[in-house]
Amino acid sequence: MHHDDSPPAPRPRRRPASALALAVPAAAVLACASACGAPSGPADGAPPGTRPAPGPSAPSAAGAAPLAGRTVVIDPGHNPGNFAHTREINRPVDIGTNRKECDTTGTSTNSGYTEAAFTLDVSHRLRTLLRELGATVVLTHDADRPYGPCIDERARIGNAARADAVVSVHADGSAAGNRGFHVILPAAVKGGTADTAPIIGPSRSLGVNVAREFARATGSAPANYVGGGTGLDVREDLGGLNLSTVPKVFVECGNMRDPKDVALLTDAAWRQKAAQGIAAGVRTYLRG
Repeated sequence: MHHDDSPPAPRPRRRPASALALAVPAAAVLACASACGAPSGPADGAPPGTRPAPGPSAPSAAGAAPLAGRTVVIDPGHNPGNFAHTREINRPVDIGTNRKECDTTGTSTNSGYTEAAFTLDVSHRLRTLLRELGATVVLTHDADRPYGPCIDERARIGNAARADAVVSVHADGSAAGNRGFHVILPAAVKGGTADTAPIIGPSRSLGVNVAREFARATGSAPANYVGGGTGLDVREDLGGLNLSTVPKVFVECGNMRDPKDVALLTDAAWRQKAAQGIAAGVRTYLRG
């Protein structure tokens, strides 16, 4: 939840549409063993006893690395340390069109499994999968700093890397009964240092591919509370998208306040599938 600011009204806690079909056939969903895509244990704060599920190795084209020469930036939403640095993360930063908080703590399940722990776990799995495909992978952070980075710095990291694709990993914090995933795309924004015109088209293509493959890999349905059932949402209030000069999307993997979604988000095997789906979407997008 919260990404880089408070959600727009009238949404209860989150994202406040762009209707694109998700049913177009695409490349087969990636699969990967715990040795190839899963960390040795759950991320800090993950429910006890959760371990990645084994599976076959990720495929590659004729033994080659299909994403060799490509750079992908993974942006794990929030930071586990944000909770201890509320003054710092509440500091406003310029997002081009206005000013928003540096970052937020993110949301959590009712039992205390935090969005920051979830996003870092999925990001580690995704990094492993993309590296196996030959991509150069950059994380905006690895819980290796006290808090942040701020939303403007997260955008700068992707821009400086000249990334072919940037994926910001999140989980939502909407009301119970609101279920499913959605992918957030940048809106047309121009103001100050923000100009999304060059990235709207490629970001939409990236988002459509990620949404389709995420659904196929996880079996999750598109969100029933945003995006009109497409699994896609367009927003103009997120600094991480507004300030990006490279194709970028946010992936809301599920709702941490809905018990049925929580059962998925807290399961290591499902988190592995989530990473596989995102990786497959990135691969399909970059391979054309």
